[in-house]
Amino acid sequence: MPKRHIEPITPTVEAEPTLSRLRWVMISLGFAATLINYLDRQTLSIAAPILKVKFGMSEEVYGLIVSAFMLAYTVSNGLAGPMLDRLGTKIGYALCMFWWSTAGILHMLITGPVSLGVFRFLLGMGEAGNWPAAVKVVTEWFPPEERALASGIFNSGSAVGAIIAPPLVVWLILEWGWKSAFCAVGLAGYFWLVAWWLIYRTPRNIQRAVAARPAPPWRLLRTRFGGWFTFSRIFIDPAWYFYVFWFTKYLSTVRGFTMVEIGKTAWIPFLAAGVGNLAGGALMPVLLRMMPMPAARKAGFALFTAMMAAAIPAVFAPSATVAIALISLASFGYAGSLANSMAFPADVFPPNMVASIYGLASMGSGFGGMIFSWLSGIIIGRFGYTPVFISYGIMPLISIVIVLVFVGPLRPDPHFQTNLSLPLREVTQES
Repeated sequence: MPKRHIEPITPTVEAEPTLSRLRWVMISLGFAATLINYLDRQTLSIAAPILKVKFGMSEEVYGLIVSAFMLAYTVSNGLAGPMLDRLGTKIGYALCMFWWSTAGILHMLITGPVSLGVFRFLLGMGEAGNWPAAVKVVTEWFPPEERALASGIFNSGSAVGAIIAPPLVVWLILEWGWKSAFCAVGLAGYFWLVAWWLIYRTPRNIQRAVAARPAPPWRLLRTRFGGWFTFSRIFIDPAWYFYVFWFTKYLSTVRGFTMVEIGKTAWIPFLAAGVGNLAGGALMPVLLRMMPMPAARKAGFALFTAMMAAAIPAVFAPSATVAIALISLASFGYAGSLANSMAFPADVFPPNMVASIYGLASMGSGFGGMIFSWLSGIIIGRFGYTPVFISYGIMPLISIVIVLVFVGPLRPDPHFQTNLSLPLREVTQES
């Protein structure tokens, strides 16, 4: 008599080969959104000298405004992921872009520090959804062996945005004033929205899986992968925040760079990060020829993360040129590491939960970044940059240990694959 059992559908991109060429169009939309995201957040840092004078803001007040953005961004990571999993990629990503683009345009109405802080808080709330949303795009459109490369492609938008923001925003301010800069970047998000709504759709073969009700976020965080993956981000992401917020100040105070020299060199580590994003994904096919997918994913992560230890010799380098080269190596390693780690959630959880788990991990790294950024300021003020660079060279190595030892195997969790509303099909098997 035939015996029946339940077998989960495993959604794969290959099941719909006619759509495979569209995956590069879809990830290009993620790249463009990430680029706009960084333009939006950096417009203030470039316009800050003008706004400080116009509204009489002290350094302390400006710091509080930056903290308002970081607080909203951090908390919203944990909210945006579940929202995206519930509403779906198309609607969820569109809402995030609309929210942060509108918040960016509202900066034209700034009347003082309070209104600026409110608008930065709103901007942080919306921008937090970009990475969980883009990770969902990667999960829906790319097979496992291409996900690291796809993640690197969309995330390289952050490096490109960091490179082009200064000349673009300065030009807008000089030509039409500071309000035009906030308005133009916000409008770019609206143009993206039109293209996104007309182009994006979920591949047919995973529509039921994506539409299934996801598990509660707290349940995902209690899993071995969810808890340890979140914990690992606390030791790696703060290093990137340090380079973003402190690198130019380091060049000025320690290496004696003028503003002109900073303008000529400060973009180099961000360019290295952009290359690292692509390199992190390009390495995956090479590793897959030598080992299975779970081991290859962790090996790629460990290799690139180890490069971040270059921060230690950077602070002792006799010349500024060598120091910048080593810091660039560290940022290259961070980006390559991130390209691999952004593919982790889809290796373990089904498509309707990847935004939730990545959002939770980002929330953990955000709180870690806030704490370590605060500590960095205290340590630099009392002891200089040396202990900080050493710390940010060692901390990523701790993250490697956590991923290799504690995160667990990067393979589908059978409980979440079979028991949490994924579509099932019955298969008849002869006894």
